[in-house]
Amino acid sequence: MSRKADYALLILSFLYQRKEGGTARAIAEQFGLSRPFVANILKELCQNGFVASHRGVKGGYALARDAATTSLAELLETVEDGFQLTVCNHTADAGADACSHASSCTVKGPMAEVHQRLMGVLRGVMLTELFDPKAKPSALHSLPLLATTGCCSAGAVEPSPA
Repeated sequence: MSRKADYALLILSFLYQRKEGGTARAIAEQFGLSRPFVANILKELCQNGFVASHRGVKGGYALARDAATTSLAELLETVEDGFQLTVCNHTADAGADACSHASSCTVKGPMAEVHQRLMGVLRGVMLTELFDPKAKPSALHSLPLLATTGCCSAGAVEPSPA
């Protein structure tokens, strides 16, 4: 995740915890961030319908969308201008950023499959699951990587050679 996406999550979390909303200054102070950077992210979140702004003495920002119905994938795809695992997984024409090895790449197909699986998981994670300590993140707990046994436990089974 980019720093911008990370901060967008922090900003949305702040606004989720404070139903009355908050200002760019208060958010920046809470997390020790640059106020102009927070303001730019808030502007983008407003333009994309995640946040609503209110002018005036009691102005500020508040969530415009229900965090229980907004997926992490939606946020990342918006803030990251089309979240992608690799350059060749971009849904739009990559143009100048296209990989010069695309025609001979042996991992392009498998990486596209990993990208699709990852996006499936991210579509199943609602923002409220990240913001509410009482929420039980169902999509997150279904991942084998997050199982209680862990990937490096003493009883882990090594994959068999093909």
